[in-house]
Amino acid sequence: MVKEETLARYLEALLQGDRTTCRSVVEETMQRGVPANSIYLHLIWPVMAEIERLARGDRITAVQEHLATRINRTIVDQLQNKLPRRPARNKKVAVCCARDELQELGAQIITDLFESDGWQVRFLGGGLTNDDIFAYINEYAPDVLLIYGTTPKQAPDVRRLIDRIRMVNAWPEMRIIVSGGLFNRAEGLWEEIGADGFAATAAEVLQAAVD
Repeated sequence: MVKEETLARYLEALLQGDRTTCRSVVEETMQRGVPANSIYLHLIWPVMAEIERLARGDRITAVQEHLATRINRTIVDQLQNKLPRRPARNKKVAVCCARDELQELGAQIITDLFESDGWQVRFLGGGLTNDDIFAYINEYAPDVLLIYGTTPKQAPDVRRLIDRIRMVNAWPEMRIIVSGGLFNRAEGLWEEIGADGFAATAAEVLQAAVD
């Protein structure tokens, strides 16, 4: 487990844009025997959520938020190859973000954890229309579609995508799971928009996918 003082030190360095200290905190944590997947779950993800909370409350500047997000993404990119590799599950997942999602890091973390767990993964990210995502689902036919979003204005578009998938019903066995701050802050929203499951944290994503 990652200690509270480690979280605090990492967060402070992130908000200062101090890449060197951030890398040092991660390296020291790994040297204490904490594996890469635990750093994803218990350091990167909770600090990322805290940064989102601080930004929503106007307690940090836009520059601090951007610096922190980019450093976190760099750290995740470096850790990805250190994640464990479990046997193939012969299951496919597609991970996408709401169309105007600027904070793709949470979805990237989820993607890496799926891959580590033996899933065949495709990370679509943000910036795609519902038509783009719908066409890709038709081609890839995943067992799970995970949709990540952080802001309330994204909810109607996510609902439209899910409604369209349900209406066509070409993939009746495909589970749709949602994650991200958008769904954390609005209790029951995931059910209201027609998703099959909801993961409040990265630690819950894999469990939601296999339940």
